[in-house]
Amino acid sequence: MLVGYARVSTQDQNPDLQLDALKAAGCEKVFVEKASGAQRERPELKAALDYVRSGDTLVVWKLDRLARSVKQLIETVEGMEAEGIGFRSMTEAIDTTTAGGKLVFHIFGALAEFERTIIRERTRAGLDAAKSRGRLGGRPSKLTPQDVAAAKAMLADPSFTVVDVAKRLGVSAATLYRHIPAARAQSVS
Repeated sequence: MLVGYARVSTQDQNPDLQLDALKAAGCEKVFVEKASGAQRERPELKAALDYVRSGDTLVVWKLDRLARSVKQLIETVEGMEAEGIGFRSMTEAIDTTTAGGKLVFHIFGALAEFERTIIRERTRAGLDAAKSRGRLGGRPSKLTPQDVAAAKAMLADPSFTVVDVAKRLGVSAATLYRHIPAARAQSVS
C-alpha cells in the first residue's frame, strides 16, 4: 500500500499541489500536516508512521517535506526500513525499496543538508556584516529611554493606570509591560 504524507510550513499555505501529486501516484491514504519542518513533534507524521505496515511505502512529494536535516531524514527512513517499510520521494525520484534508490536517497539528503548550511552561513555573514557597519536587526524600540523614565515616573503616581500611561505615550499596555515588567504587578493590585 502507498501511504502519502504532505506538509506545508504555515497554516496559510496550501498543500493541494502535493495532494494532487500523491493521489496521482496511487496513495490510498494521505496524511496532511501544517507545521514547520524544524518542529520535531509533528502529529500527522507520527500518525502516518503508525499507520504504515511492513510492505507499505511512505510517499512524499519532496525530501524536505519529511525532514529538515540529513540526520533526521536518515533516522526516519532507517526506522521505517527496520519495520520493512519503504520510502519514496516523487520530486527526486527516490525509492528506497531498490538499491539504486537507497544510494540516491543518501546523496540527495546530503545535498539538501549542504544547501541549508550554505544558506545559514550566508545569512549569518550578512547579519555580521550589517552589525559591523552599526546596523542592528529587528524592529526599532517603540519607547526611548526617556519615554521609559517618564512612564516609570507616571506609574509611581497611583492616580495613573498602566492604560493611562500607555495612551499618553502612544503605545499599547503590552508594550509598556515589555519595557517595564514591574508595571504588570502594579496593575494587578
